[in-house]
Amino acid sequence: MLFKIQLQTTQRNQMIDITQQIEDLIPENFSWNVVIYTPHTTCAITINEWYDPDVVYDMLNFLQKLVPENADFSHFEGNSDAHIKSSLIWVSENLIVENGQILLGRWQKIFFCEFDGPRQRQVWVRI
Repeated sequence: MLFKIQLQTTQRNQMIDITQQIEDLIPENFSWNVVIYTPHTTCAITINEWYDPDVVYDMLNFLQKLVPENADFSHFEGNSDAHIKSSLIWVSENLIVENGQILLGRWQKIFFCEFDGPRQRQVWVRI
């Protein structure tokens, strides 16, 4: 089964917790893998800590320093930094599901990463 989640981002660089939206799609008693993917070249999907919001802040801040928006890029659209950040983080995650529950660590959540917002985005989930 393929599901599509619609997201509206509100900032150029942003991480949105989508864990609950993914969990809501998984059938009870389902045990297998779930693939989460974004079909956009300036976004990413990652799993990381959610408990301390400074982790998300630090990740976005470090990526901005590593790949600044105003670097001397040739791409005419002005979003080369977003393409690079997407490739560094990557566009998909493959998760283990047991009895309808995603197996995540205690502090882990699934994040959609926006690097060229605000925009209307999609996340595709293959169950």
